[in-house]
Amino acid sequence: MSVKYVASATLPTQWGEFTIHGFEDPQSGKEHVALSFGDIDAASASDASVLCRVHSECLTGDCLFSLRCDCGPQLQTAMQRIAEEGQGLLLYLRQEGRGIGLLNKIKAYALQDSGADTVEANVKLGFEPDSRGYEICQPMFDHFQVKSLRLMTNNPRKVEALQGLGFKVEQIVPIHTDSNPHNESYLAVKIDKLGHLKKQG
Repeated sequence: MSVKYVASATLPTQWGEFTIHGFEDPQSGKEHVALSFGDIDAASASDASVLCRVHSECLTGDCLFSLRCDCGPQLQTAMQRIAEEGQGLLLYLRQEGRGIGLLNKIKAYALQDSGADTVEANVKLGFEPDSRGYEICQPMFDHFQVKSLRLMTNNPRKVEALQGLGFKVEQIVPIHTDSNPHNESYLAVKIDKLGHLKKQG
């Protein structure tokens, strides 16, 4: 996959100063970003595993503070962990709604309001339960010369996808956040139907 690096700039946040890196996919026209913290070059040069998060865009959860999912809290937790570690990388991929797009995601929400779960809603709209792809990660990780990951995720399919692209997942770091009455069934479906890791304890 051909992805063009565009530019980098500092990004001060409540957890510390990240660097934001912009990438463009010429085929789809989509723009993706990576957030780096600390000296990624030193880590990659020493073949050390880098603490990483591959996060798919969720406008409703990340920006509008929706309680229907755990996306926003996961994003914030990942950024906090990276800052506390002093080094890490977060890829933010523009594949809203498990790859179906924002408007279809709202349609899926409407079906969920009528009783469908998150998987059933996507299928009723004619989509796979999870249509995301992770090929875009390869040129982005390659830009930072990162090959070995300590990956913050609960999703074994994401691990398998990255391993299939040739990356070494040295460690899976679970990233569970607190549930609420609005997302309890959503989280249960991710475990029961999509195989996500269950919170321990």
